[in-house]
Amino acid sequence: MSGNNYDPRYKRILLKMSGESLRGTTSDAIDPTVITGFALQVKAAVDAGTQVAVVIGGGNIFRGVDKATLGMKRAHADYMGMLATLINAMALQDAFEQVGLQTRLQSAITMNEIAEPFIRRRAIRHLEKGRVVIFGGGTGNPYFTTDTAAALRALEIDADVILKGTRVDGVFSADPEKNPDATMYHQIDGDEVIQKNLKVMDMTAFALCKDSELDIIVFNMETDGNLTRILKGENVGTLITWNSTVNV
Repeated sequence: MSGNNYDPRYKRILLKMSGESLRGTTSDAIDPTVITGFALQVKAAVDAGTQVAVVIGGGNIFRGVDKATLGMKRAHADYMGMLATLINAMALQDAFEQVGLQTRLQSAITMNEIAEPFIRRRAIRHLEKGRVVIFGGGTGNPYFTTDTAAALRALEIDADVILKGTRVDGVFSADPEKNPDATMYHQIDGDEVIQKNLKVMDMTAFALCKDSELDIIVFNMETDGNLTRILKGENVGTLITWNSTVNV
């Protein structure tokens, strides 16, 4: 039993956060209040005994796919997007350390002055020592999203689940920000997500999770305390499972 008086549902998690989530409601790329709130949620998880790894996107600074549609070479744009994820990763690292967490930043792109190279066994060792490991630089390759990086790193570190923090409460039948009649799924099979084209993650990431039957929980990271509620076993967000009985 941890000092927070509960046994976490998951021992090791991979938290996937979008770059846009750091923006909050401001026009700035990073809202200090928002990022501090995220840091406190992660600290509560670590204090409860959960090992936490994080993958962060870079869309609040630069989105490679969008720029490629404007005439920039896709590979070039994607590398710029990878650098944006490292800016966000450094911001997260600072916010985490300011609330008392020990961290390590690992990058898929060699950048020795600010980050360790990604080494699977080293990342696992950091987690075992209670450090939060932040993975920056995506997969290190163009044409792959940070969703794919999250799925890949989750499998490499033997995470129990991927927690995808978003701006909405879970997976809906349609975009809830555009369709007020959209209904939320509390649990859904991954194959149904694919059939209904619900666009939870890109197909490469989803295929990796499916092959290893790695569950995904999509939840609203902006709601304070949601991460703790998930670790306590409460029904927060949408649980995506594989070859399971679906409860809508």
